[in-house]
Amino acid sequence: MSAFSLSAVIDAIRSCLPETTGPVALHEPRFDDRDREYVNECLDTGWVSSAGPFVDRFERMLADITGVRRAVAVVNGTSALHVALQLVGVRPGDEVVVPALTFIATANAVAYCGAIPLFADSDERTLGLDPHKLAVFLRNRAEVRTDGCYNRDTGRPIRAVVPMHTFGHPVDMDALLAVCEEFRLAVVEDAAESLGSLYKGRHTGGIGRVGVLSFNGNKIVTTGGGGAILTQDEELGERAKHLTTTAKRPHPWEYVHDEIGYNYRLPNLNAALGCAQLHRLPILVEQKRRLAERYANAFAEVPGVRFFREPPFARSNYWLNAILLDEEHAQWRDRLLAETLRLGILTRPVWRLLSSLPMYRHCPRMDLSVAESIERRLINLPSSPWLAGDERAS
Repeated sequence: MSAFSLSAVIDAIRSCLPETTGPVALHEPRFDDRDREYVNECLDTGWVSSAGPFVDRFERMLADITGVRRAVAVVNGTSALHVALQLVGVRPGDEVVVPALTFIATANAVAYCGAIPLFADSDERTLGLDPHKLAVFLRNRAEVRTDGCYNRDTGRPIRAVVPMHTFGHPVDMDALLAVCEEFRLAVVEDAAESLGSLYKGRHTGGIGRVGVLSFNGNKIVTTGGGGAILTQDEELGERAKHLTTTAKRPHPWEYVHDEIGYNYRLPNLNAALGCAQLHRLPILVEQKRRLAERYANAFAEVPGVRFFREPPFARSNYWLNAILLDEEHAQWRDRLLAETLRLGILTRPVWRLLSSLPMYRHCPRMDLSVAESIERRLINLPSSPWLAGDERAS
């Protein structure tokens, strides 16, 4: 086999992209006439803030798409995760298992609850939390008591596990649910990046006790900024709605709040954009899957690097496409990033491991050798749906 070639990697990337005189973004939204129609309806009627018909409609559409009984729209994915952790009983002083390789919001939401992240390693088959390695860790370092699971090293309760479906690729949920049942841990799915992704035919975010979505400007469907809490439990759904609407009790005119809640309501204006975008979700997923196949074919014969493919049990939305350099070529990562950026191809590395950041450096962790390796070698590629063509189809 021929030696690793930086130019061969760049040529493979460029072969998958359209010719353009401007830079190619990592992921950018595009809008059509329906988007403008729905948003203009809010402007024309004056329903632009935290009440309005598009909020309810958006929640119903999300529940139908994901197969859950209840969806609650909120201002962003981080706020969704914050409340989701409270819904499953996370309290100050608890530990919550999160992957070290994830976006900062996953750990920040734990910290907002006054809890402590317990960092877990990744599975290179999924890029997400490794349930088998977690099981070994818990069997060696945790114990189940009458009131729950405890970390023997710290003495703190371990209350929940937050798998994050990295770049839209589902975690091995059956294996994880089995571990969590054994150790009596709640599962809160961070499905922020995986709208449209399926695990064994089930939509991500609807498999754990609670799940969350994000609709940031760079997501497959955007509301500008926004998120949602998903659950199959109607009672939890009602409580999620109550907490995220300042815990205000319904009344024709009085302001009565019965506990500390949050002003996490998604404005009707944002929900209108989300409703319009959701109509195109199947097309967007198919476009992204076609682009992923193009990348996979382009890298099939490039030595020293592989395109990341969905795990066999999943149908992924390929929110962000990724390549992994072989370990012996990891030193080329930054050079490749610099060269693609110079050419106007906006690539990026994966997040720094959260366990290495100053505010989380002293948190408990398991062995993170796989996550550390992925961090050294992974590069995200341009992933906008329109790069596959047919961007006007709707």
